[in-house]
Amino acid sequence: MQDAYRRAMDALYLACIGLAGASVVVITLVVPWGVFTRYVLNRGSAWPEPMAILLMVLFTFLGAAACYRANSHIAVDMIAGAMPPPIRRMLAILVDLLLAALSLFMVVYGLELCVTTWHQVIAEFPFLSTGITYLPLPLGSALTLLFIIERMWIGPPPHGSIVYNDSAIEKD
Repeated sequence: MQDAYRRAMDALYLACIGLAGASVVVITLVVPWGVFTRYVLNRGSAWPEPMAILLMVLFTFLGAAACYRANSHIAVDMIAGAMPPPIRRMLAILVDLLLAALSLFMVVYGLELCVTTWHQVIAEFPFLSTGITYLPLPLGSALTLLFIIERMWIGPPPHGSIVYNDSAIEKD
């Protein structure tokens, strides 16, 4: 069962990276288009800026989940690094539990936000529900929660897996 869960997390991780990367690529195309239409054509397009913002939200929440799994998220571990290995492991568990609580909070209230704003629209995209634009919040948080469960249940991805950052893995 653990192998199946690990494979599923590998697939979700690749999907997060793919979608986050595609978001960045589209942002790099959309923003120059907005600049071009505004300053060259003297007829600014209304949609590039809000589209870039929506894509940045997608990039942020899916990228954050992927960074957690890759163990490449921002971490200040000066205090933990000064502790003996058993305390470092306990602190790592505490951090994972706190992050799981935060992720669960964001899933619940992010879904509530989506439901509340579902029938509103964005002025520049009248066909797009505002609730849909908020979906990366609970989705990215749910993915982070799944990656936390993986790390706490199975451990971090091993050497040779899709992702592995050994700089943050404890070696006793």
